[in-house]
Amino acid sequence: MKEFFKYVFATVVGVVLSIGLLIVLFIVLIVGIVSSIGEDKSVVVDSNTVLYLNLDQSVTERTFNDPLSDLPIVGDDGQKSIGFTDIIKALKEAKTDDNIKCIYLNVTAPNAGFANMKEIRDALLDFKTSKKKIIAYSEVYTQGAYYLASAADKVYLNPEGALEFKGLSSQLVFFKGALDKLGIEAQIIRVGTYKSAVEPFIADKMSDKNREQVTAYLNGLYATFLGDISKSRNINKDSLYQIADHYKIQQPKDAEKYKMVDGLKYKDQILDELKSLSGTDKKSNLSTVSINDYAKNVIMSGKGNTNKTKIAIIYANGDIMGGEGNNDQIGSERISRAIRKARTDTNIKAIVLRVNSPGGSALASDVIWREVVLTKKVKPVIASFGNVAASGGYYIACGADSIFVQPNTITGSIGVFGMIPNFQKLMNKELGITFDGVKTGQYADIMSVNRPMTPGERLIVQNGVNRTYDAFISRVADGRKKSKTYIDSIAGGRVWVGTDAVKIGLADRTGSFHDAITAAAKKAKITEYRIVEYPEMLDPIRSLLENSTDKIKNHYAKQELGANYLIYQQIKSAISKSGIQARMPFDITVQ
Repeated sequence: MKEFFKYVFATVVGVVLSIGLLIVLFIVLIVGIVSSIGEDKSVVVDSNTVLYLNLDQSVTERTFNDPLSDLPIVGDDGQKSIGFTDIIKALKEAKTDDNIKCIYLNVTAPNAGFANMKEIRDALLDFKTSKKKIIAYSEVYTQGAYYLASAADKVYLNPEGALEFKGLSSQLVFFKGALDKLGIEAQIIRVGTYKSAVEPFIADKMSDKNREQVTAYLNGLYATFLGDISKSRNINKDSLYQIADHYKIQQPKDAEKYKMVDGLKYKDQILDELKSLSGTDKKSNLSTVSINDYAKNVIMSGKGNTNKTKIAIIYANGDIMGGEGNNDQIGSERISRAIRKARTDTNIKAIVLRVNSPGGSALASDVIWREVVLTKKVKPVIASFGNVAASGGYYIACGADSIFVQPNTITGSIGVFGMIPNFQKLMNKELGITFDGVKTGQYADIMSVNRPMTPGERLIVQNGVNRTYDAFISRVADGRKKSKTYIDSIAGGRVWVGTDAVKIGLADRTGSFHDAITAAAKKAKITEYRIVEYPEMLDPIRSLLENSTDKIKNHYAKQELGANYLIYQQIKSAISKSGIQARMPFDITVQ
């Protein structure tokens, strides 16, 4: 009887907890709905206003208006985000807005890629042509933060703060040792001397070819980094290299000595300077508006444009996979449908394909490529590459009429691979699990993960990889109007920076996202138009219902693993990959 009541009590507790969780989710939904009702309210911008530009938030491809983002666990834990295109639109509007007197740029560790940071930085430089001032201030500047801040008229650092300026580095994580200990063999079939996406699973250090390409693109990124800072700060590029190479910025006064900053000040002194620039009385409070709120105003004002002539922006952001995908993944069905919709809309005169992707499924990439090629026969298709457009990310865009890159875009990686894990040793020796069965043919259990591949199976998979690679370089050769032999010579999985991609013919020119849109309008021979964006953003409430379990698991994984969460993500991502992949080296991290 005692055991009976114990189980009954446990059941009751379980039911109560389940009901409680449902109530919480219901409240979350109501809060989200109520919050979304007020989304369209504009913010009043008073005269003599300072535009507050916080660039420590997540800078994404598109602004995702998620009313649930501030909710812990199911949201983004209060992490704000904004699309880089909305930042640029807002800066352009602020340039001619008489109520905006200056910009206060606050940045410590920007959450953005190199190419998007350059787009924002160039927009800041354009804002300065209005003769309005930009003041940058931080207690700590990481290198990315300083890259952005160096565009300001005045760069200030806290007297007890820090400025990081040491050069760029890239470190890869290798898992072979861990896999060996676990008894897992990564069986690799690939094409391309430089196809290093698989190296973390079969080696414990970089191959010579991989080291060669990483060195090349890291130096390319560094050249843009130093060159832009040199122009803005009027410091010789070689001098900047020496400052970083000898780690001369160790204390705040060093940053001032080498003219990296214009002064060492506290926040109250910055506020006084902003009051002076904005024409605000010293005894009065500053009138400020955040870039997020100001961008919303700009978006709302643009909704009045009813021009029937349109240019469609199609965002391809994230890993490439079959199916629908989501706001952070390129689902072949969802993106293909968006391209077809834009192609068949007679009011849409041109398309800009905005790509920010390291690649993924080769098959899904080919499905999207086909829609791009079909569309190019009907109307102009211009590709604009963001931080990364490599491997499958390059595949989907290689058929466009022209390709725009930033100097520090990472692209190329034209190569494919297949990875089939072998868990036999783990199962047999470590866990004591064995397998046995029957089959009707020698290849009936091909791709089995509980034994090593046979030579015949490996040959079959290698032939499939070779065929996919041949199709890949053929698509590129046709799109870029080059020979297959030439494309093969610059392919092999090698990664290139944007400036080099233009030199070797993988891209047409360096230019901003706006430049790509202008080129699309010119090719379509239109001057007046409005922008429409595809695919439609997924509803946040639906996203919560579909992905809440994953969000909760990821939340607690981050809490437990801390800085090691990235390694966990890499292993999880690798295990989830199936089929032939067109993917760049895993998670290139530049610091």
